[in-house]
Amino acid sequence: MCYGDDARPPLPPVRGGADDRGEMTLTSSDGTELMAYYAHPDGPSDKGMIVLPDVRGLHHFYKELAVRFAEAGFHAVAVDYFARTADTPDRGEAFPFMDHVAQMKPETTDADIAAAAGWLRSLPGSPVQSVFTVGFCMGGSLSWRQSASGLDLAGCVGFYGGPSRVEDRIPDMRSPLLMLAAGKDFTPVEAVEDFAAKVRERGVEVRVQVYPDAPHSFFDRSFDEHAEACADSWRQILDFTGVAGA
Repeated sequence: MCYGDDARPPLPPVRGGADDRGEMTLTSSDGTELMAYYAHPDGPSDKGMIVLPDVRGLHHFYKELAVRFAEAGFHAVAVDYFARTADTPDRGEAFPFMDHVAQMKPETTDADIAAAAGWLRSLPGSPVQSVFTVGFCMGGSLSWRQSASGLDLAGCVGFYGGPSRVEDRIPDMRSPLLMLAAGKDFTPVEAVEDFAAKVRERGVEVRVQVYPDAPHSFFDRSFDEHAEACADSWRQILDFTGVAGA
């Protein structure tokens, strides 16, 4: 897993209020109800962010990260992956996540992410024009995958994703990618750059940012030694998404 129970997402450089936040339920196209967590910025915004967790699903790190994105000016929603197989909402360190990861299906996961995009676009009083995804580890790969989902996303951001998980979707990719890679990750940087080159050959914009001294899961404010990499990651995301003041 990427993040233990002590992990905390870094603070964004652009921060406003995000008082409207909380647990919610999304309904997928097959009728499945899945856990989610939303956060809205206090001010108006036409941008939405879907947060795709690591293999543990919707644990507290990603709920807090949804709030951080709302503070940065996005309507944000973080989703869980395991509504069809898990009989508990607990995603703590005792949750046997790999049992459930093994039962995930690409088509139902895509449908759950589509439900999150639909919810963002149907918000009353504050229409979301640009929807992005951001994911971590397995979620990073799933985020890049959404470039080929047909959801007309404005961009797909992935931290330390595995290119091999999504290479089969390259021919259908349309949305721009931002790939944030750790130089000391178990996924070689060369594999990330090779994947990016293949996607660019399809005419899709791809940005790659490598942090040479950073390990897997460096995006965590408890890691003081990686504070600059965390800060730059936020800058990369806000620039990629066109957030004013980034």
